Amino acid sequence: MFDRLKSVFGFEAKSLADPSPELLSIFGAGLPGAITRAQALDVPVVSTAIRTLSEAAATLSIKVVRVNDDGTETDDAKHPVAKLLQDQVNDWTSAFELVRDLVVQALTCDAGGIAWINRVDGRPHEIILYQPGKISVSYADTGEPSYRIDSRPLDAADVIHLRSPFSRCPLTMAMRAISVAWHLENHALNLFKKGARPGGVIKFKKTLGDEGLKKMKAGWRAAFSGSDNSGETAVLWDDADFQQLTLNSTDSQFLENRKFQILEICRAFRIPPGMAYELDRVTYNNGEQQGQEFLSYSLEPWLHALENCFRRALFSTDERASYRVVFDRDDLTRASLTDRAAAINSLRASKVLNANEGRSWIGLQPYEGGDVYENTNISTDSPAADGSNQRADKTPPKQKLQAAA
Repeated sequence: MFDRLKSVFGFEAKSLADPSPELLSIFGAGLPGAITRAQALDVPVVSTAIRTLSEAAATLSIKVVRVNDDGTETDDAKHPVAKLLQDQVNDWTSAFELVRDLVVQALTCDAGGIAWINRVDGRPHEIILYQPGKISVSYADTGEPSYRIDSRPLDAADVIHLRSPFSRCPLTMAMRAISVAWHLENHALNLFKKGARPGGVIKFKKTLGDEGLKKMKAGWRAAFSGSDNSGETAVLWDDADFQQLTLNSTDSQFLENRKFQILEICRAFRIPPGMAYELDRVTYNNGEQQGQEFLSYSLEPWLHALENCFRRALFSTDERASYRVVFDRDDLTRASLTDRAAAINSLRASKVLNANEGRSWIGLQPYEGGDVYENTNISTDSPAADGSNQRADKTPPKQKLQAAA
């Protein structure tokens, strides 16, 4: 019956046998203490992790390279795909925003980041990134996806689809840890805003009655509740005693609990704690190592996924054998000028690079004669005295006479 309805009306029936998170929320059967996705994004470490990954990917320049028959690659800046990905993908979206928002959707939506390609004469003319949920996706038993927009089927070849592992986004998989962090932060807000945690109890030796209790509570809160009245001197009445409450182990380690949740969320998004500005154990040495781990294990898988989904959707079947999309990682892996100069000098000394290749690494133009592979550290030649490019002849006179003879 459901299959027939799906084929006739173009919708997919949902079942409580395998409920989605949205269906669970309708019946109030979600996780105890669970929060919404909007509330999850209000947790600073969550938004920081998402922005760190998405914006790092979006800041890299995108190139279209042609794979030659000999295996070498050359940039093809004139290819229509290159022009599209290096400028505006449509009239209101830049290439930076496309990459950033695709990664954001893949990190926060189980369906992943989905965009549609509008083709003109078989060439990609613009890329439209719809809001999450506008384009629906379903999978066959083989894993092949099919896409619909407003119950209208889309050609899978015209869809860019960036997905997270396990068919679930990190935000969903880390919702328990994020919920704990959100409730800890909310507790801290109430603690300082309303004085939510009682500092003690007031004991009366005689019965106050309902009216006396209401008046006492109202007067106490007006005088001592809230951060503005913190530290005020308490005045008791009717022979009352104040007994201070001691902190239990959980209350005394409140900051430690909040820091641990930051580490949990960083694990879920696979970013080093230093990237989320948790700097307690970051030093100069391990900070550099964490940066390298971020590039290798956090960002690199997303860059590969982006390159593959762009290549699959933007090139025709024939073009895929000769073209591919590449993110330029040099901006992220570039060392300081001192370190680069040392590396260039070492590579020139071993004759791996020539002068012009080294100059290109630091954005300088080539010069005539700079294509020679030489070790300048041990060269005995020097420029001629007249300032010309001719090398002065340092051959000893005795050797010159022997050579002439």
